[in-house]
Amino acid sequence: MGAELDHVRRLLVHEPRGHRDMYAAVLVPSELPAAQLGALFLHGQGYSTMCGHAVLALGRFALDGGLVPAPSRPETAVTIHCPCGPVTAFVPWDGQRSGSRVRFHSVPAFAAAADVTVDVPGHGKVVVDIGYGGAFYAFLSAERLGLDVCSSKTQDLVDAASAVTEAVKRQFKLHHPDNEELAFLYGTILTDGKDAFSDEPTTNICVFADAQEAKCGDYNAVVVEVSGEAFYTGTATFVVEEEDPLKYGFSLK
Repeated sequence: MGAELDHVRRLLVHEPRGHRDMYAAVLVPSELPAAQLGALFLHGQGYSTMCGHAVLALGRFALDGGLVPAPSRPETAVTIHCPCGPVTAFVPWDGQRSGSRVRFHSVPAFAAAADVTVDVPGHGKVVVDIGYGGAFYAFLSAERLGLDVCSSKTQDLVDAASAVTEAVKRQFKLHHPDNEELAFLYGTILTDGKDAFSDEPTTNICVFADAQEAKCGDYNAVVVEVSGEAFYTGTATFVVEEEDPLKYGFSLK
């Protein structure tokens, strides 16, 4: 799709119809018998293999749009075939309309590597962990980069996380036990450093572009459950005129 229909992505997520932080999900048929729908995820820089926000929204849409022939009360399971694999959303259903509080079970998540040392320009040797939960991310405390996720400037956090991402891509080879097309680093998550020591909510920033025991290849894995709320904000019809020189959009940074 990226090679043949990338103009559709640009049309939808770039200016003037979208913006640099726009995210989109394109519904496609799935060859999996258990899946009610398939989804491709688009953003300003390209494509992604998994998006939790989109799964929450698609769960509601599948019920209200009639994509699930016989929804059940009080909750209906909706299996969405994502690029990373099947993800199951659980959507409240009162017999006529879906509820906003949706949860989902993601694909098996595992720690791909721990305590990996990479040389990050401007920051020296930095130790990161690498995890997979539909996409590979590098994880580290912002403190290791001389930053704080709550008080540092957003641009400083973004720049540092981006530098870590590029360093890991250059210096560490990823492997996915089921599908090597998934073996790429999607981004870096900077934490407040408290996630390993407290059951209280923690803060992190994700820069990109618990559960049932499971196995993924030789990795010990978990199937993570995430919940959140999905609300409708409106509907839109986009128009493309052939003579429009900017019909496929433009990007502002």
